[in-house]
Amino acid sequence: MGKDLRPKHKYGLIGKDISYSFSKNYFTSKFNELGLNNHEYVNYDLKSIDEFKDIKSKEVKGLNVTIPYKEGIIEFLDEIDDEAKLIGAVNTIKIDNKGNLTGFNTDVYGFEESLKPRLNKSHKKALVLGTGGASKAVCFVLDKLKIDYLLVSRNPEKSQISYTDLNKGLLEKYTIIINCTPQGTYPKVDECPKIPYNYITKKHLLYDLIYNPEKTRFLKEGEKRGADISNGLKMLELQAEKSWNIWMT
Repeated sequence: MGKDLRPKHKYGLIGKDISYSFSKNYFTSKFNELGLNNHEYVNYDLKSIDEFKDIKSKEVKGLNVTIPYKEGIIEFLDEIDDEAKLIGAVNTIKIDNKGNLTGFNTDVYGFEESLKPRLNKSHKKALVLGTGGASKAVCFVLDKLKIDYLLVSRNPEKSQISYTDLNKGLLEKYTIIINCTPQGTYPKVDECPKIPYNYITKKHLLYDLIYNPEKTRFLKEGEKRGADISNGLKMLELQAEKSWNIWMT
């Protein structure tokens, strides 16, 4: 067979220390299944968001963005979708033929569609661990679903609480606990958010946006106390497909 002379279409993931990410394998498999031999997905591991300007090229058609750049990337964009603007975080970038960059947030879709099937009548209030770009999409969905929530931070600001504020009374009321921090991500699998796990019960749902490892220490602590648990793999798959649809339109 002759050399593929079609223009190269490059996509990729922007983040920091992202060797753990499944996105590259996910899209590489997708391209192979679709016979898109001129498509490539690359990890752009940036030590600083300022390095982003060095990866722009005519070949790059779309990008995903992960921790810790979902907020910092916004200043580099030409446009931002209305929903992403409301959220204040971007995880998907479409690059048109003129090189214009438009930001979107597909985390909202991925999180909402993966969370809804796990909710039951006891899930009225949520604790959101972390206050970065990922938690902004989570809070947007919780508002949409009319689920009250509290943001938990190591350095709490107004209307947020600290991890030391968590007690039995709060955990009895807030039966959804969502980890939006990177604690527990491979290779630091022994780490987990510092919450009082002894107050977790079978009424709780513990949702971790992390998907590598498949079962974080956070989820293991919940599981052994009878809680329903979910990692972020389904969210990843759903948001990835949403990203692909954006790039293709």
